[in-house]
Amino acid sequence: MNRMAALRQYQKVNSQAQTAVATPHRLVQMLMEAGLDRIAQAKGAIGRKDVAAKGVLIGKTIEIVGGLREGLDMEKQADALARVDNLYVYMMKRLAEANIKTDPRILDEVSGLLTTVKEGWDAIGDQQPA
Repeated sequence: MNRMAALRQYQKVNSQAQTAVATPHRLVQMLMEAGLDRIAQAKGAIGRKDVAAKGVLIGKTIEIVGGLREGLDMEKQADALARVDNLYVYMMKRLAEANIKTDPRILDEVSGLLTTVKEGWDAIGDQQPA
């Protein structure tokens, strides 16, 4: 994960976290958490029929997933990372579709995918030596 790409993306979505001391692993976790939060907020905006907020929140989520994608080091383990890259591209397309169609079910799908990726990422962190 490219630490600076993750840091720039995280700051871009106005997070209050203390990124200056975060490890690259933690930065990715924070991005994923922020993405899941924005999806939940977008669903709330859909429920309130707040079209403007829905668009902004889904746009921020697309930016977050794009930041995760930019941070992939495609020179290492290219096969595995290519699959993750394709998944991030898919998520971004589905988010755009959710915005166009105002469809909370698509947001649920992307939230589930991102949660699965985050759970795997969290497990990697649990295995790292202290």
